[in-house]
Amino acid sequence: MKAMEIFYEISRDPYAYARKWKNQTGKKAVGYFCSYTPEELISGTGALPLRIFGTREHITCADSHLQSYCCSLVRGGLEDALTGRLAFLDGTVFPHTCDSIQRLSDIWRLNAGFPFHIDVILPVKLDTESARTYLLDVFHKFRRELEQELGPISDEKLSETIRLYNNIRRLLEEIYLMRSANPAVISGRDVYAVVKSAMVMDRNDLYGALRKTVDALKKESPAADNSKRIVLAGGVCNHPDIYSHLEKAGARVVWDELCTGTRYFEGMADESGDPVAALAQRYADRIVCPAKHCGADKRGRNLVDIVKNHQAQGVIFLILKFCDPHSFDYPYMKEYLDKKNIPSMLLELEEQLPAEGQLATRFESFIEML
Repeated sequence: MKAMEIFYEISRDPYAYARKWKNQTGKKAVGYFCSYTPEELISGTGALPLRIFGTREHITCADSHLQSYCCSLVRGGLEDALTGRLAFLDGTVFPHTCDSIQRLSDIWRLNAGFPFHIDVILPVKLDTESARTYLLDVFHKFRRELEQELGPISDEKLSETIRLYNNIRRLLEEIYLMRSANPAVISGRDVYAVVKSAMVMDRNDLYGALRKTVDALKKESPAADNSKRIVLAGGVCNHPDIYSHLEKAGARVVWDELCTGTRYFEGMADESGDPVAALAQRYADRIVCPAKHCGADKRGRNLVDIVKNHQAQGVIFLILKFCDPHSFDYPYMKEYLDKKNIPSMLLELEEQLPAEGQLATRFESFIEML
C-alpha cells in the first residue's frame, strides 16, 4: 500500500527523519521517554516531540553508567545519547514513571549535555482528587519550563494542538478498529510502523498521512482468514518481527495494551475550557500502566474486557527483561486471565538482542493450543 511508505521510512530510522525535519523547518526537536509525557505542550511551542526508543545496536558506553539490571530500553536510550545519535535534540523530557527512568534522568542530566532537561514529576497515584490537583500543577509548571526554553505557548495555540492530537488519536483508533473487524486488512508490521511513526512525525503531516491510510484501508476488502486472534500486552514493543512470526504461525494481532500501542493514543482531551486542565484530565483518566498505582483489579478487568470486546483467543505478554513494573504486574494479570479461561504466554525481550530465535517455535506451540 503506497500510503504506508512514509511510515516504514520513518519507523526504520526515526532520528534521520527528525534531523531532516529540523534542517528543513529550522525548528527545534525535543526527545522524551514514556507515553505519560504531555506531548501537546511540546507541540504547542512549535517544536517536534520525539519519543526516544533506544538503540538496537550493541551497548558500548552506557553500561559504565548503569547497573547491569537496568532494562535494555534505558540502556539503549543512554547509549544513543552518549554516542551522539541524539545530538540533534534541543532538549529532553523525563516524566516520573518507573525507578529506572527516574534514575536515568539524573545520569542523563550529568552526562548527556543537552541544551535543556526537564523532569515532569507525576503523581504515583492518579485516581484521587488530590492527585489530580497536583497533576494539574505539574502540567502548569511543565508549560512554564517549556516556555522558558522554547518560547510562549498561547491558550489558543494549545487548544488548536489538542484538537489536532484528538483527530490523530481518532484515526489511530479507527485503524485499530478496522483491524479488529478484519485482521487481514492490515498487517501487524504495518500497524507497528504507523504507531511508531506517530510518536516521531510532524503531527500536521502525520494527520494527513493517517487520513490517506484510513481512506486506503476502507477500499481494501481482503477475505477474512482463519487466523487465531491475539492481544499483545505489556510495555514497549520495538520488535516488528514479532508480528511477522505470529502471522506465519497462523495468528494475527487484533488489539494491544502496550505503551507503544493503545496506551499511547487512547482517550481524548476535552476541547472546551482550560486546555492545560483538559490535558491533565486526559492523562489522569487513562488506563494506567504498572508504573502507576491504582491496584491490579482495574488493569486486570481492563485486559479481560479487551479480550472479550475484540473476540481474542489468547494474550501474549511482551515484557523487557529487568522491567520491574511489568514483571511484578504479570502474575496478577495472568491470574485474571486464568480465572476467565483465557490462554496466555509470556515473552521476555531485550532491545539489543534479536528475538527471532525463540519466536517461531514458541508461537507455533502456543497457537496450536488455542
